[in-house]
Amino acid sequence: MKQNNYPKLHNATWPGIVGKGDGSEPIISFDTLLEMTAAAEVDGIKFDGIDIGLFDPHVPADSSDDDLKRLADKVASYHLEIGSLVAPIWPPSGGAAMGSKEERARFVEQVRKSCHVGQRLRKLGIRPNGVVRIDSACTPDSWSQDPAGNTSLIAQTFREACDVAADYGEKLAAEGEICWGGMHSWKAMVDTLSAVNRPNIGFQADMSHTFLYLLGYNSPEDRILPADFDWNDRAALEAGLRQLTEALRPWTIDFHVAQNDGTVHGSGSHDKTGRHCLATDPNGKLNIATDAGHWLRDSNGALTKAFRHICWDGCMFPNAVMTQTKTWNDILAAMISVRALHGWQE
Repeated sequence: MKQNNYPKLHNATWPGIVGKGDGSEPIISFDTLLEMTAAAEVDGIKFDGIDIGLFDPHVPADSSDDDLKRLADKVASYHLEIGSLVAPIWPPSGGAAMGSKEERARFVEQVRKSCHVGQRLRKLGIRPNGVVRIDSACTPDSWSQDPAGNTSLIAQTFREACDVAADYGEKLAAEGEICWGGMHSWKAMVDTLSAVNRPNIGFQADMSHTFLYLLGYNSPEDRILPADFDWNDRAALEAGLRQLTEALRPWTIDFHVAQNDGTVHGSGSHDKTGRHCLATDPNGKLNIATDAGHWLRDSNGALTKAFRHICWDGCMFPNAVMTQTKTWNDILAAMISVRALHGWQE
């Protein structure tokens, strides 16, 4: 039987930076992550590409066209493509989406730089699909001081960013992670996206981060599962996932495969966010292949085909884990299992 070849399978490079440095473990170089991604192989199947965070020292958002040509050539030499990009919209180079006029202008400028990178990589033929990821760059606590007013400001900033992105032919995806104000619960996310009212914005679902919307860590009133939830109740968990995905799936234009153990975690400069577990972690609460279907299929079970690649996001694993061949082979195996159940052929 012919294997599915879509969605394409990507690895992420930003886990080499997120939670690293600042007195924590050293940053893992872009070249090391590229080499390990290209080397992973399961039953003759390899990763198809990488998603990139536009951060120093990996790939700066203000990379020159010559820099990007070298990047494209390097990635192509490993028989990989580039997909989605993460815009570095946080202070000090960026600013909070609900901040001052100057802060919001810096936010939009970082989106513009990221969209320029995306457009150049498309023209170089190395980036056939993907989005530019954003968030609000502010905390749930600061947002909660004025929920209506701050949501309005975030939506205004996102609209301006969308208009800039449209000039470059790019779409923006708001990250479903509980540490971002105005995006910290599933209801807040729907409210924010609805207020933006632009055709080129959507939602980035992450099986680990977005899973925590069920538990309401930063918005107890929006939790779907009870505080004393019995993790052995698989039927109730599936019902919760159906409720969550029915609300957010229509917005979803980018997707991360991941595992979660139901707790929050922080390391380095990145705090109070979802715990990405290894694909084989016995404490993981998700059946990765099965539960991905809540996002990849509609309520009638039909494939949405809303995105042409999926990515593994494995932030905050120790360097000793991230430099093991077995880690990436296990991750690739999980990705393959998702595509086997919910992929298609072209």
